Amino acid sequence: MAREHALDCATVQAYARDGAVVLRGVLTPAELKRLEEGIEHNLAHLSPLALVASEPDDPGRFVEDFCTWADNPAYDDVLRHSALPHLSAQLMGSRSVRLYHDHLLVKEPGTRQPTPWHQDQPYYNVDGAQNVSFWIPVDPVPLESTLRFVAGSHHGTWYMPRTFRDQQARWFPEGTLAELPPVEQEPQRYPQLAWALEPGDCVAFHMLALHASSGTGPGARRRVFSARYLGDDSVHAPRRWRTSPPFPGVEARLPAGTAMDDPLFPVVWPPAPT
Repeated sequence: MAREHALDCATVQAYARDGAVVLRGVLTPAELKRLEEGIEHNLAHLSPLALVASEPDDPGRFVEDFCTWADNPAYDDVLRHSALPHLSAQLMGSRSVRLYHDHLLVKEPGTRQPTPWHQDQPYYNVDGAQNVSFWIPVDPVPLESTLRFVAGSHHGTWYMPRTFRDQQARWFPEGTLAELPPVEQEPQRYPQLAWALEPGDCVAFHMLALHASSGTGPGARRRVFSARYLGDDSVHAPRRWRTSPPFPGVEARLPAGTAMDDPLFPVVWPPAPT
């Protein structure tokens, strides 16, 4: 059963306003240890969806993997039984919470590769405003290598999703969505939010929040687990191209515009009666 963790009104309001909030001490020491075990297991048993997102000449290495929770008991424990489902319900203002997917992001020491500005939802097969992602490090993350957000950027505009390394449009036809705004060139127009994090802390953010991050320092390893959840209004939205991550077989089971009612996306809140 998921652990309850009540949020104050100011935090819920900040999430609705800014699209991103920091939550301190969300995971207990036991949950944090369990998550670290899951990450190391994942790194030792990468799935077919895993990819190296850094260039071959990068002195570090940026590894990603997706959708391994069903084969990783530690991930399953944290995703279902920690406070994350209850936090999701409060932040989304949703009666129910579905697990969408997990996402591993590990930048080894000295990784140059930045994560460019982007939104997550355009890469996905989901429409709806009730959603939340948690970015959860198991290593300390200093301000210079943490995740950064454009405050309020989740309010409406969908920006063109592109591949990170060669900037190709593969999810929507070229020209059909707005191009990214000049975030770095106009900081007063696009105010940024960022927080240094300790293990057990996390950042919660909307899937339309513009975000980016830098590489890591020469002695800093950054192991991060992302947990993504969906709320009441989320519906299946098949895309023209292969989504990231892909969910093979879902289009045959879920018509466009229907609820994400599928074993791949189990309901994790409210807790099942015992």
